[in-house]
Amino acid sequence: MRIHAYRAAVMAAALPLAFLAACHRRREPAPAAPAPVSEQPAPAEAPRYRIGQDVIQAMHDRYADQWYSTLTFKQKTSRLLPSGKWSVQTWWEAMKLPGRLRIDFDPVSAGNGVLYARDSQFVVQNGRALRGDPGINPLLLLGFDVYAASVAHTTTRLRREGFDLSRVHETTFQGRPMIVVGARKGDFNRKQFWIDAERMVFARMLEPTPRDTSKMQDIRFVGYERRGGGWVAPRVEIWTEGKLVFFEDYDDIRVDVPLDDALFVPSRWKTARHWTTGATR
Repeated sequence: MRIHAYRAAVMAAALPLAFLAACHRRREPAPAAPAPVSEQPAPAEAPRYRIGQDVIQAMHDRYADQWYSTLTFKQKTSRLLPSGKWSVQTWWEAMKLPGRLRIDFDPVSAGNGVLYARDSQFVVQNGRALRGDPGINPLLLLGFDVYAASVAHTTTRLRREGFDLSRVHETTFQGRPMIVVGARKGDFNRKQFWIDAERMVFARMLEPTPRDTSKMQDIRFVGYERRGGGWVAPRVEIWTEGKLVFFEDYDDIRVDVPLDDALFVPSRWKTARHWTTGATR
């Protein structure tokens, strides 16, 4: 699932560029990125939220005891190269909420990928974890975990990631009402996330780019579809300076499938029962 796997895989030189999803970091955003979109006034009847915790509470409560607990899909990952051509890879992803995401790079039998578990991220090569570093995937947290974890769990990790939960405003984006957490109206240079005010699902995130923090990247969940008791966005996009530079397309999406807990243990990467075959790899 993107995109923070995107950063984690960059760190593994022999692995493809990979979350969801932009690997974990704690840097203050630098100023100066141009506004990704112009804002419009929110509808007068839109609900008002005082702080970010109120927004997280509303998201959690909307789908309490309804949201799926597991999700698997096949992902086509496309990255724009400096040459202007696109690099396309296939990933296989499985998540178990809250907090566990496994990404296998094709071919699965090679044993390469990225794992998020226990508030840590692991780069895996040839079936072995090269290292484990503290870090979460904010897209996993905001797009999925928020419905399964406690509000305190989610807000604590959002603050650690550098989101200012005291700043909330309402606007619209692509014709839909939005709640923005992390910045005041008109400020596109601070780390922030946008929530669809009607569906109460994650819509986009603005944050510094991994390699040049003077620029902002715009990460979007696109084309939401109903799945089980929740939603899935089958496309994720990253825009930088108005240009699409990375996107993911999901296929074979399945929810509430049984998943072996061992899949999310680094030392069991190759011996756990894999969801794509029902057998160990």
